[in-house]
Amino acid sequence: MTPSRTLRLAAPFRRRTALSTVAAWLLARAADAQPAAPSQETVWPRDRAVPGGVAHLSLGPAAARPVAQSGEVPLLVLGDPIEWTALVGIPLAAAPGTAEIAVADAHGTAPRRIAYRIAAKRYVEQRLQVAPGTVDLSPENQARYERERAHLATVMARFTEPLPRELQMRVPVPGRRSSSFGLRRVFNGQARNPHSGMDIAASTGTPMAALFIAG
Repeated sequence: MTPSRTLRLAAPFRRRTALSTVAAWLLARAADAQPAAPSQETVWPRDRAVPGGVAHLSLGPAAARPVAQSGEVPLLVLGDPIEWTALVGIPLAAAPGTAEIAVADAHGTAPRRIAYRIAAKRYVEQRLQVAPGTVDLSPENQARYERERAHLATVMARFTEPLPRELQMRVPVPGRRSSSFGLRRVFNGQARNPHSGMDIAASTGTPMAALFIAG
């Protein structure tokens, strides 16, 4: 993003969370997809304006692709001069209510604001009783977590141009979905953040096309 194309809102969403929301939805669609090659429309995330969902916001017609942002997070804008659409990743921590994005034309004119409403959504919750020593990280693992979180936040905040040729994501490994996006676990009465990805269980030695090491 060039400085002339940077827009700001008063209450920005967290960049990493918003971008990872879109990625998680695309991966979930890939895991459920049939072998046949889908069209571009079928691989768009479902239009669900809920915490953890992805909202499709029409930007109307324009000769060139508009520039859209949610706070400081650049948004993926798809379509054609007849109608452009912004895909807005909504953080799991977002509160239901009214939100907005800022949209400017390709020449960087003063942005206009488009409001949309975030509906409430209840995700699955698991309550588990485990050995006390397995609930909290050791000091060494906590330090590692902090280092890796900072690195991953930088990596996932990148917005690449030009746009990808397609949005279809490859299923990283065949197997059973063992944990889904949005799942919240409560260990010994202590709530943890909801799951922001998707886990697939596979046997040791199974070849993987892609992976994300979370712990």
